[in-house]
Order: sequence, then structure tokens, then C-alpha cells
Amino acid sequence: MNKLTKILASLVAVGLSMSLVGCDQTISKSEKTSVGSDGTVKSEEKTVTRSPDGTVTKKEETKKTTPDKP
Repeated sequence: MNKLTKILASLVAVGLSMSLVGCDQTISKSEKTSVGSDGTVKSEEKTVTRSPDGTVTKKEETKKTTPDKP
């Protein structure tokens, strides 16, 4: 019985440690794409994440693609 208790305690400890060390959690994410009259495509992406230690990070990414002119 003592051996079973030690095994179960070890499994619980491993499970708790894995749950505390996690990945970043995405709080919000938005994407917006627009096409101009000249065919230019503009994409904006905004992401807010929270790390396991409570730090909040905001990331904004903008891409602009222009079509090739013949």
C-alpha cells in the first residue's frame, strides 16, 4: 500500500508541474484585410497574449502587398 501511495503522489506532482508550466494564452486576436482600388492588399493582425507569469504582450503586424505591373 505504501508503494502505491508513493506512485500516486509522484503522478500528481508531475501533473501539477505540467499544468503550471504552460504556453502563452491568447486573450484576443483580430485580423483585417482590405483591397485598394489599385489592387494593393493590406493585412493587419493584432494579438494579445498572456504568459504563465502574468505578463501581457500586445503584437501588431501589418503587411502590404502590391500587384506586379506589366
